[in-house]
Formats: sequence, C-alpha cells, structure tokens
Amino acid sequence: MDQAQQLRNIIKANPPSGAARPLARVITVTSGKGGVGKSNTAINLALNFKKNGQRVIILDADFGLANIEIMFGTLPKHNLSDLIYQGKSITEIITWGPGEVGFISGGSGIAGLSNLGKEYLTYIIQNLAQLDAIADVIIIDTGAGISDAVLEFLVASGEILLITTPEPTSITDSYSLLKALNRHPRFSKENSQIKVIANRVENAADGEVLFKKLNVVVSRFLGLPLEYLGAVPQDKFLNQAVMQQKPVTLANPGAKSAQAFAEITARLMHLETEGKVRKRGMAAFFSHIVANKKVNVNGNV
Repeated sequence: MDQAQQLRNIIKANPPSGAARPLARVITVTSGKGGVGKSNTAINLALNFKKNGQRVIILDADFGLANIEIMFGTLPKHNLSDLIYQGKSITEIITWGPGEVGFISGGSGIAGLSNLGKEYLTYIIQNLAQLDAIADVIIIDTGAGISDAVLEFLVASGEILLITTPEPTSITDSYSLLKALNRHPRFSKENSQIKVIANRVENAADGEVLFKKLNVVVSRFLGLPLEYLGAVPQDKFLNQAVMQQKPVTLANPGAKSAQAFAEITARLMHLETEGKVRKRGMAAFFSHIVANKKVNVNGNV
C-alpha cells in the first residue's frame, strides 16, 4: 500500500468533527540568529502561563534541533509526522513535560507539509484545530534565522515574540529577519503584533537601550511598529539551569532571570485582559501556512 492510500484510509477512519471550538492564543517565538535563548524563553514563558492557570502546549517547529525536549528532559514517543502519516491522534503526539506543559515535536512533519495535497492538508488542519480545545496558549518555537520555513510561521502568526541580545550580530540579524518578513507577499503589518524581549542584558536599563536601538532602525526603514515586553538579565542561576537542562523557572524561581520571565508573562496576560490580543486558533494558523494550497480555516478546499 502506497503512502497516499494510507493517508486516504486514515482520513476515512478519522472523520473530522464539525463542532465549534474555542480559539487558542498562538504565540510564535523567533530570533534572527541561533544561540540567543529563544527556546529557553519559550519554555519559561510556557511554565509561567501554566502557573497562572493557563493550559499550555509548545510546538517545537525547530525541526533541525531538539532544544525543547532536551530542556524538558524527556524523549517524545511521537511527533507531527505520526499525525500526518500514521493516523495518530492529537492527544497521542503530545508529550507532557515538567509543570504539566505539553509539547509537540515537529519532526520532519512540518517540512513535509508543502508536499501534501489539499485533501491531506485539510485532514491535518482539522485535527490540529483540536488543540484549541486542549490549550489556552500555544507557543510555536521556530527555528532561528531567515529560512523560508521560519518566515512562513511568522507570516501566519498574529503575535510574534522576537528574542534579541546586546551582541551586534544579534541586533543586525533581528533587523534582517524583520526586513525579510516585511517583504513577504503574505505578511500583513496591520494584523501582526511584533513584541521584543531583550535577553542576556546586564540590567533593565540596558534592555531598554537595546530595544531603542532596534526600534529606531526598524521604524525608520521598515515602518514596522514594535512593542517592548521587557528584559531578561543574565545571571549565574540561568547559566546553571541551562547546564542542568532545566528551565530556570523551576530550577530557581527566585533568580532575577526567573522573575523577569514571570513579569513578561504577566504583561502578555494583561494585554489579553485588555482585549489587545486577537486569538486566531491553530486552524487559522496552519491554514495560513499552506495558503498556496487554498485550504481555508474550516478545512475546505
């Protein structure tokens, strides 16, 4: 039996539900270069959302690396490919890590989305939409840099968290990422919120200086509005937690870096309370990614 026939059989055996579902808040975490603490930020924010009563799932879309599962200290049994090709359910591909935060490994499944036909994409999107009933917040941890895959995720996201550090190369690469995003034919400036987190700074003042440097250039040459979320200071407890492959939020909640993650999460939650966040849900998110296949939010083609 070929792969196409297998997928047809899976679809017939797992008819999608037409029931309306709540929409999850989808936050995409990204960076212009690797090694700036992107995945670490995603995990610590997720844990703080959970502490505040939110159900959280991380989708590890950095399929070249396995940072999320390494820091969670657990090996997933299944990934997105198993949903696509093996007929696994959404609940079966979620791995539950510390603090009852779930995560889904993208594996090679994300890279293979562009090779699937409309029928299969519809099936996948309708299944992924079930995440809206499982989680209040879904954090997408993208790969670093300006690859086509990263840009597709950012274009699809209404809420982007850009992680940058004081290193000149990090600032330059952050600008390059935003420039590439701004040029993308399907990017909507009006429907996207780009928020910046200054990571590994000496203090809060240095974080604000870093943001202003980036914001001045982005505002002048790209005309993109940026919002500053705050700074995460570099401290020895953060370094120790990384070496121990643990989130600092769990390893040392009293550390300055852990407190900074808690404050940034509080700001993100406050924005939602004020009605300044538009929830799109996972169906809309992935439908946007495969827009060239003409699959809409409801899975129709």
